[in-house]
Amino acid sequence: AYELVSEIKKRFEVRLHLHCHATTGMAEMALLKAIEAGVDGVDTAISSMSATYGHPATEALVATLAGTKYDTGLDILKLESIAAYFREVRKKYHAFEGQLKGYDSRILVAQVPGGMLTNLESQLKQQNAADKLDLVLAEIPRVREDLGFIPLVTPTSQIVGTQAVLNVLTGERYKTIAKETAGILKGEYGHTPVPVHAALQA
Repeated sequence: AYELVSEIKKRFEVRLHLHCHATTGMAEMALLKAIEAGVDGVDTAISSMSATYGHPATEALVATLAGTKYDTGLDILKLESIAAYFREVRKKYHAFEGQLKGYDSRILVAQVPGGMLTNLESQLKQQNAADKLDLVLAEIPRVREDLGFIPLVTPTSQIVGTQAVLNVLTGERYKTIAKETAGILKGEYGHTPVPVHAALQA
């Protein structure tokens, strides 16, 4: 994060804002290094709504930066009262929460964005296949490679995830090719960093 922010700030006169999900446990460190490199803003969430699929906790970053030249000036006690309020609100939506209870190092390999992970869990749950998440996470990097290492951003992250789910649930890779996957293979989503797997274009 430090190198990326430093280089962008050196080359372009733009406001730079960093948005991270806390799924792997690396977001907090990325935010700190980005701040040290001169990022203009970062996304956080109040602690009772943070981590797992969401953003790093606001209070943790405020405490980390307190007394430094990056001090936010935010009052931890006021933030705690906000956290207490949302702790109660969150209970009402418990049924919609995903499986993740802490950090998930599998995501470092699969490189699944936070929003994509919740979508995958939802797809698998609808198919009564929630127990297949590990297989799908292992399949995602293979699908991504087959699709020319396409960046995992909306909508391509959902396309790669859906194809990985299809590959796992049908028991045969590419037995069913989603319409959107075919679109990537035809170049409808632009050029991929490397060529797509030629056999899939047949």
